[in-house]
Amino acid sequence: MALNLEAKKAVVEQVNAVATNAVSVGVAEYRGLNVEQMTNLRNSAIDADVSLRVVKNSLAKRALVETECECITPVLSGPVILGFSQEDPGAVARVFRDFIKNNEALVVKGLGVSGEFVDANQLKRIADLPTKDQAISMLMALMLAPTEKLVRTLNEVPTKLTRVVAAIRDQQ
Repeated sequence: MALNLEAKKAVVEQVNAVATNAVSVGVAEYRGLNVEQMTNLRNSAIDADVSLRVVKNSLAKRALVETECECITPVLSGPVILGFSQEDPGAVARVFRDFIKNNEALVVKGLGVSGEFVDANQLKRIADLPTKDQAISMLMALMLAPTEKLVRTLNEVPTKLTRVVAAIRDQQ
């Protein structure tokens, strides 16, 4: 079903609104996927707070102009699905990577992270990026480590003294 001019403008506006606030974007060719597989992909994307859109390439190119997602326009060819993440830079890559494990028909063409194009062969590297909560947790563990070490060291002095007194008592 062909879209009229007003419908095309609406699609461009919608995609532009999502792309403007996106931290990362992914492009994958979905040729060979059936409806059930596409539904599974969409469900996993919803669970990861990733917005998926199937848009004509010409409309997508117009929508991505002057956004950080514009870096992916060279790989927009063929039947592609766009994935946008608003908060987590690795979310789109994780959704695509996890889906590809069971469905090899999905072919990732590239990713855009903070305005930088990332080739598809770097998918695993981007997918392994920690989430915001994981990064905060790792930072807090690093900040807490010196304090824990100091407390353990200070606690070792009376413990050692107690062991020495107990050893002397056992000798007598």
